[in-house]
Amino acid sequence: MLLLDIINFFEEILKDPGAIFNPEMLIKYGGLLLLFLMVFAETGIFFCFFFPGDSLVFTAGVLTATGDLQRNVYIVCTTLIVAAILGNLVGYWFGRQAGPMLFRRKESIFFKHEYLIMADKFYAKYGAMALILGRFLPVIRTFAPIMAGVIRVDLRKFVFFTVVGAIVWVVPLVTAGYLLGTQPIVRENLEYIIIGMVIVFTGPIILKFIRESKKLKVEEEAHKKK
Repeated sequence: MLLLDIINFFEEILKDPGAIFNPEMLIKYGGLLLLFLMVFAETGIFFCFFFPGDSLVFTAGVLTATGDLQRNVYIVCTTLIVAAILGNLVGYWFGRQAGPMLFRRKESIFFKHEYLIMADKFYAKYGAMALILGRFLPVIRTFAPIMAGVIRVDLRKFVFFTVVGAIVWVVPLVTAGYLLGTQPIVRENLEYIIIGMVIVFTGPIILKFIRESKKLKVEEEAHKKK
């Protein structure tokens, strides 16, 4: 059954590559395993920052309530918390190993120096709390643990804030999805709700990224003139 679902999933992706950003389709075809892998990747692998983490976690709650994801809600929460913790640990390890080399890495569509700078500033402002607050911010969620590794935050402190952050992020979103998932209006308009969540969660980050990019360009031009 799982193999058939995976085949169907890839067939859908080939028909419509944009479907990879559809949390409902991802969960229905990939189940809890794919959900685990995507949350793990988005919270720990720098080139997976674009995965729809918030909407995935919320939709997992909705589909658990509707029965499309045939798992106990406690198992879903536990699985996603573990995925988020393991993802952060991988990000931290990568940051410690790569260190300053990340800033010298060639930019690509999946990696920009601005992402690191954004995470660095966020971490400088909030300290270890960035690992909790950053859970709710795309891009920051991916790069905060990496930056923690780069600046070599104490591992015990990192693990504590990572665990707290994972719980604070997963439990409310899954619970909200689970409770709202029983409402017909939510099930009928899930696609629009997900789009709304993406806009709410990513909008501020995109605007901040644009402002930071413009600011960096102005500073670079001023530096060149000197």
